[in-house]
Amino acid sequence: MEPEGWQRLSDSEDEEPPVPLPAHATCWRNLAGFWLLGLCNNFAYVVMLSAAHDILSHQEALDIHGTTQTPPVTPPSGNSSNTSRYDCNPISTGAVLLADILPTLLIKFSAPFYIHRVPYGPRVALCILCAWGSFLLVAFSTTVGTSIGGVVLASVSSGLGEISFLALTAFYPSEVVSCWSSGTGGAGLLGALSYLGLTQAGLSPRHTLLLMLSVPLAMLLSYYFLLVSPPAVPQWRWSDSTVLQDPLPATRQPLMGGSTAEPGGGGTELTLQAKGRIVKGLLKYLLPLALVYFAEYFINQGLFELLYFRDSVLTHAQQYRWYQMLYQAGVFVSRSSLRCVRIRHIWVLALLQCLNMVFLLAAVYFMFLPSIYLVFALVLYEGLLGGAGYVNTFHNISLESPPEEREFAMGVGCVADTLGISLAGAAAFPAHDYFCRLP
Repeated sequence: MEPEGWQRLSDSEDEEPPVPLPAHATCWRNLAGFWLLGLCNNFAYVVMLSAAHDILSHQEALDIHGTTQTPPVTPPSGNSSNTSRYDCNPISTGAVLLADILPTLLIKFSAPFYIHRVPYGPRVALCILCAWGSFLLVAFSTTVGTSIGGVVLASVSSGLGEISFLALTAFYPSEVVSCWSSGTGGAGLLGALSYLGLTQAGLSPRHTLLLMLSVPLAMLLSYYFLLVSPPAVPQWRWSDSTVLQDPLPATRQPLMGGSTAEPGGGGTELTLQAKGRIVKGLLKYLLPLALVYFAEYFINQGLFELLYFRDSVLTHAQQYRWYQMLYQAGVFVSRSSLRCVRIRHIWVLALLQCLNMVFLLAAVYFMFLPSIYLVFALVLYEGLLGGAGYVNTFHNISLESPPEEREFAMGVGCVADTLGISLAGAAAFPAHDYFCRLP
């Protein structure tokens, strides 16, 4: 990708560079580009979590024409396969969470040590293909196993995209971090809201997912046509002899300067010792963020399906979708709040989220909450805490990291939330089994 607005790298010094765009045009394109990339990158991930109850539930069956039918043996109030007061699915929705997060965890743990050797263009192309594949596979699936395979593809797309786009922010002004975070919050809200709204309107889950195939297309347009890429961003280059050249060193930061720059604009890679030092310095942010996400996703995938109100006008599946939508609404608001509120001590958010988890766990066991609307308020509050933890963590990392270390620091920072989510998915299984055995 060689977008206009920056001098293009070329082996020929006689070739005139393109006329650069005005600074304000470049600025708004980059801010809008990162917001849309955040939106598109997390969209499939959020939709799969919103559809988790539908993926695992036996309430609906697809006929050969793809329309939704309700088996006559299933009562409208919930599942008939259990006698639990919680109306449990045979499998916890934590199964969908693990399929949606474990591939991401693997990518994020390993990628910071090799991903800089792969230029950004091919990474984004792979994200787009995996997102398309995930929607298609889940939409046309007739078994839970096939649907889980589609969820895995969504996870690969989201994980690779997050670590790539967060690292990419190191080549741009720091304002793009806020736009990226706001976009990811928007993905949560729009993803959950669109799935809820379309299914509430009577559209089948299959057709709802097929409509969402336009989202990966928006990612393609945002990265390859809207975003203005500076020359420092590693790209594949064709020489005059049409031989594919190696990408530029990922740690080069000519826009900001840095002591690692070599003569001629090159750069040196961070050593393993330097990477270990950076990770150690980030623990004050990574550990609290991991705890924030463990608590909130234990609530989301371990407790949401158990917070079931039989006297509500909403069915069990509809209650679950409303929980997901309200949670994502809170995330969107707090991830977009960096200009208004900045929080340095992430451990405060971790403490508040853990208290929220303990309260809702007690509410599930003792069933003392009188109204689903109280749960709605607590879920919205949960999302506010989670979104604030995310955006403030990466804002602090961006400000405190030296320019030559910022790309690696931003990339490795996104391991924390994924680790917390993975542990929450694992903890959701015993919680589901325990509560569902209660009469």
